[in-house]
Amino acid sequence: MSVDLFLKLFTLFVVVGIGYGAARAGLTGGVVGLRTLSNIGFLVFVPGLLFRTTATVNLAALPWRLLAAFFVPLLLWALGVWAWQRRRMVPGTDDPAAPATRAVTLSFGNSVQVGLPFAAALFGEEGLRLHVALVSLHALLLLSPFTVLAEADRARAAARHTGALAIGETLLTIARQTLVHPVVLPVLLGLAWNLTGLALPQWLDSVLKMLGQGAVPLCLVLIGVALDQYGLGPRWSVPAGMAALKLLVLPALVAASGVLVFHLDGLPLSVLVMAAALPVGSNALLFAQRYRVLEGEASAVIVLSTAGFALTAPLWLMVLAWWRVAGG
Repeated sequence: MSVDLFLKLFTLFVVVGIGYGAARAGLTGGVVGLRTLSNIGFLVFVPGLLFRTTATVNLAALPWRLLAAFFVPLLLWALGVWAWQRRRMVPGTDDPAAPATRAVTLSFGNSVQVGLPFAAALFGEEGLRLHVALVSLHALLLLSPFTVLAEADRARAAARHTGALAIGETLLTIARQTLVHPVVLPVLLGLAWNLTGLALPQWLDSVLKMLGQGAVPLCLVLIGVALDQYGLGPRWSVPAGMAALKLLVLPALVAASGVLVFHLDGLPLSVLVMAAALPVGSNALLFAQRYRVLEGEASAVIVLSTAGFALTAPLWLMVLAWWRVAGG
């Protein structure tokens, strides 16, 4: 890993540390302050970022084979985690949104704060263009379906608990809570605007761009505040194991998909694998905070996977170099 990339990772830890220090100094208002910061991020900054991304992306120019090679195994992996966690749930004890939250934590990579400078430094302009294509659909294809699953699981649990909701009313509740949601609604509105073919007014684009830029530092500060609130927890081995799964197993699955199913090689394969090998992104913590479940675990996995990325990124680059030499 180059010195420049190491310094960028170090910068992320500094901002997280600032959030942690502010929380330790009592400047963030404890649990109430954490909720407030989380709500600002999830209800203001992230919707602005999602709307602008989906409203302005050029759908016709996207490299669809690369996207399929990345998102098909990624979504299958996330759905597998969700299904496995649902089977292990204890009804009446575990939060119904926990399986979807763990699925997002084990799947959502830091494709912006770490991914963009990493792709630019390693793969140049062409590689960055391919990585940006992945970024443009990342939140849409991961957060939206698992928001639906989290809302559906909670609605079904509520119906079983009260016995008051009929099937039709349950479905209506799921649909309402899913559509009127700070992730799904801006994505749908952005896609609707995109399909009109109209450009965003300059003033609106400037506002949305500013909100999107604010999401990055706020999310990093939130990680530090959450670490002060929850710590790594007594069972720190659990988030460490989750970080290892994200950094080692998921990239292997995506690499296998790219080679064996979609027959990619060269630069597209390298961009694909390194995007899957990124550490967990801060949106995983926002998702956990939205449902008030596994927040400490999510923050711990983010920090541990970011630190671990300094070791696993060179490993995956060596694997890719070996594959090129072997004639893959």
